[in-house]
Amino acid sequence: MGAVRDVCVIGLGLIGGSVLRAAKAAGRTVWGATASKEDADKARAEGFDITTVDEALGRNPEALVVLAVPLPALPDLLRKVPEGTRLTDVTSVKGPVHDAVHRYAPKARFVGGHPMAGTSRSGWDAGSASLFENAAWVVTPEEADDHLNDVIRLALDLKAHVVPTTPEEHDEAVARISHLPHIMASVLAAVGADGGPLAMALAAGSFGDGTRVAGSRPELVRAMCEGNRDALLMAVDDALGRLGAARGSLASTGGLAKTIEAGHEGRNALVSQPVRTPITIDLTKPGALAALRNLGSRGGRVVGLNGSTASAETS
Repeated sequence: MGAVRDVCVIGLGLIGGSVLRAAKAAGRTVWGATASKEDADKARAEGFDITTVDEALGRNPEALVVLAVPLPALPDLLRKVPEGTRLTDVTSVKGPVHDAVHRYAPKARFVGGHPMAGTSRSGWDAGSASLFENAAWVVTPEEADDHLNDVIRLALDLKAHVVPTTPEEHDEAVARISHLPHIMASVLAAVGADGGPLAMALAAGSFGDGTRVAGSRPELVRAMCEGNRDALLMAVDDALGRLGAARGSLASTGGLAKTIEAGHEGRNALVSQPVRTPITIDLTKPGALAALRNLGSRGGRVVGLNGSTASAETS
């Protein structure tokens, strides 16, 4: 089965704090560090071992280190990472993170990660040991090795399922289903607020649902969206084209059938996932990395790990 590694988490906001809690609940030895004194004090008050970044990174060279800081903070942090560190992250873009690791910590052992879970709240208080249950946890490995097994096992121990892909495919996908929704929510919230007190008094479920993520901390949303600029631009262009078509149809014929029906079909695609077929992938075999990436591109997921054999489900 391999070693069950200790877990060090750097950054104790919503995601990092949840990783620390969930890893401890899974029986791991955990410790962490954060630049936020408030989050550090709250974590210590709950009995967690919180120390400085330098001490946390140097405590156990065999630990799995999880970087849970915003993208702009990564370069300074990566410069402190010792050679050979087993490293992963939970950042919402992957291409820039891989580039930063190669530049600032080239001798670390790195597998990119991104749990697709969260809320509009932030900070230590927003976290939960159950945040990742049944969530997709993206991994973006560059090779199939025992460190990839470590990262997969951590995600599974935290009760997530694992979706392997490339950094580029991940960033294109999340631009559409995560980053664009933040932009659209911001626009929708601003348009609604411009309607004045009456509009706000009448706002109900659809407006609340559509604007929920606009309540996230602006600096975190900026770091996420601006860090995925190229892919997000393509998604925004797609959305603008569809909005333009809707406006043109509304102005000329008064009809919105194509727009509404396309949206209905898109929503059904989310809630009506196809039946999955069980498969296994031997991570020690040649071609394992290609098999994992193909699994993810088809909407498949890893749901178990026995030694170096991944149990997976594919559509």
